[in-house]
Amino acid sequence: MFEDLKSILSEELDVPEDQITPDAEFVNDLKLNSLEIADLVVLCEERFGVTIDEQDLHSLICVEDLVEYIENKNE
Repeated sequence: MFEDLKSILSEELDVPEDQITPDAEFVNDLKLNSLEIADLVVLCEERFGVTIDEQDLHSLICVEDLVEYIENKNE
């Protein structure tokens, strides 16, 4: 799951691969703005077949948070 998310971030959102680690924060480390985060949500929903609830977005701070969220949704 991490590698899939890393692929989305690097290929679709042009984030340098060497910056994408499990503990990298979307805003502070990867410098994603609100539009890019919205794009990431849509891409993840399409790729992984999950719905990311808007009220849950505030808790998805780093890459690992999103990985765990998607994995829990797919259980």
